[in-house]
Amino acid sequence: MAVPCSQTDGLLSSTQIPLAYEDQEDEAHLSKSLNQLETILRVFGFCQHSFLSLTLSWLSFLILGIALPVVMIHLFSHCIADCKKYRIHSFEIQVLVFQCLVAAISLVCISYSLRQYGFRKFLFVDRSHGHMAQFRDEYVKKINGFFRLLAVWVIPFLFLKIVLEAVRMIYVPHNSWRQSVVILMALIASWTYSTTIYLSGCALFNLYIEEHIRLTYYLSKISHRFRLFVILELLAVTASQVEALFQTTWNREIINFINGGDFVISSIVELVGLIICLHAAAKITHRAQGTGSVAAKWHSVVTCASDDTCQGEISRNGGSSEAANTGLLCINYSESDLETVDYVPVPTTTQLASYMSAYHKRQAFVTYLQSNPGGFTVFGWAIDRTLIVTIFFVEMSLVLFVLGKTITIYHT
Repeated sequence: MAVPCSQTDGLLSSTQIPLAYEDQEDEAHLSKSLNQLETILRVFGFCQHSFLSLTLSWLSFLILGIALPVVMIHLFSHCIADCKKYRIHSFEIQVLVFQCLVAAISLVCISYSLRQYGFRKFLFVDRSHGHMAQFRDEYVKKINGFFRLLAVWVIPFLFLKIVLEAVRMIYVPHNSWRQSVVILMALIASWTYSTTIYLSGCALFNLYIEEHIRLTYYLSKISHRFRLFVILELLAVTASQVEALFQTTWNREIINFINGGDFVISSIVELVGLIICLHAAAKITHRAQGTGSVAAKWHSVVTCASDDTCQGEISRNGGSSEAANTGLLCINYSESDLETVDYVPVPTTTQLASYMSAYHKRQAFVTYLQSNPGGFTVFGWAIDRTLIVTIFFVEMSLVLFVLGKTITIYHT
């Protein structure tokens, strides 16, 4: 029975309008999440698309991240009676130097990539796959995960910083309480600004990795864009911890919670950011390298099950008498008194060629995946669990070496 054209158009419109409306809602939800992420990055100076934004970003960093804490540390040293008992000047300078260094590395690397590729292209959010239905929910979830990761680490450290400064205000004698409160509030604001910039870069790298865990095509691009960031952060954090070891062992007689609290919090923040980066890189490398084992398992399952499948297809294709005569082999068994005849199907040359062709294609695919494992690389070195273990033992050797030197020098 034919359906009139008007009724058909009505049915199509009634089914397509809700789908189109739902599609628009999903795109609006994704755009909202991306705009929120871009706003956060713009507030902290990562988006430097124009000369004005570039100037404002680095001017804010110089004022809030460098100049303000330097001035406050200088003023604070004149506000308390016994400065060395409650604040070690070398500790304060070292914490500030490495805090600004890791924040500057994060700001330079991320802003350069955003300026070169643009926000959406930097995150591979484009029309080809970023707005496909199966990727929208994943994009939104990962962006929300970025905010959660940032909040999970920034808020506890901010709380510790506030508690430390509150304890310092209570126990440290001051010439002027009002001036001390202003100084400590300025130090907390500067610390929060620099720490958020550093952890935002690390969390953005984690978002970048999580978003494209299945897209091995982009691994080389990700490695190229973030390899300098990872190397510089690793070197900066290593130098910071070595210097921290020197300072704590050399000043162990006067160090306490009040004058060494900033040092501890800064070291933990730097290590957390580095661990976030290394964990994300090792995870994508592990999953990329696991693709070969999955393909090998699939190849073995298909190969072992192909005999039964081929036998069933040949039996189904042997309906004609001519095909049956050419495809069957008569085998006589004479062991028993009752002579039997079994008909065994034999595959034709075309079927064998097709089967062997599929087998060799699968084998070539598995060999390619096993020979090219992929993953996040830094100048050819894949960041996997083995490399992380190597980094750990290198750092441990460096720590023991520094401890041996400092303790020996201290006693002599």
